[in-house]
Amino acid sequence: MSEQEDVIAELGDAGVLAGLRWAHVSATARSLETYSEGDGHDAAWLGNTRFTLYRDRLDRVFACERYSVHSGNADADLDLLYDQLSEADVETMPRLDAGRVRRLNLTGSPGWAYGQIRLLLASGPYGKLDRIPWPQKSPTKQRVARQRNPEPPQPSLFEDFAPEEVEGLITALAAVEDLDVTTYVVAHSLNPLTKLSELILGRPRLNPGGGQAWHWRHDLMGTPPADGGRRIDDAPMPTGPNPVPDAPVRLRRPAEEVRDHRASDGQ
Repeated sequence: MSEQEDVIAELGDAGVLAGLRWAHVSATARSLETYSEGDGHDAAWLGNTRFTLYRDRLDRVFACERYSVHSGNADADLDLLYDQLSEADVETMPRLDAGRVRRLNLTGSPGWAYGQIRLLLASGPYGKLDRIPWPQKSPTKQRVARQRNPEPPQPSLFEDFAPEEVEGLITALAAVEDLDVTTYVVAHSLNPLTKLSELILGRPRLNPGGGQAWHWRHDLMGTPPADGGRRIDDAPMPTGPNPVPDAPVRLRRPAEEVRDHRASDGQ
């Protein structure tokens, strides 16, 4: 199997791909609901809002940061988990064990890791994700794009470079580096007029001079959500905002902990 097939299969079986897709759909829908040119919103506002909401939704579905487990109680604080989510969001949120995915940032860039796979976020113009100019992105994204490709193109060393990129070949090869954890990028885009969006996951390729931005990439919007996209637990829908401020946070624990707890109680 190729690296792409291995990574997609591993993340798919773990429910990570379903979580990425759910978070993207939720964040995009909420951003478009509040976006209004008449209220002074512009492309920068939409981009910042969508990124903030996408980061929040990923922390929710993966039980990270403020949505992580803080107590020994097996019950979840559903009011916190579901706060500000739509009914459709709650119904389609994948159910993953807490701790399956962990936060693993890279030099300040938000990251989420499953095993030895780390995922960072990047945005780009709609319809142009295949041409993201990594040399113009942040130093962190450039480091990720400089990672060693485990499947170099054959038989020609120059085959993967466009003609105008050959001058940058020496620079690209000299810049190769290995990170502590193999890191991939989840790239997303949105056209606010048509409301169409894109979501892909792949291994970025440093492309000085332009050209293809990926060694490989996978279309996540074409990946069906796990279990039809519905939660597999019987958790009730939230009845409204929690009127009690600063309530103790009790979020879901890994299934193994719950089983051990029940066994100790004789259940």
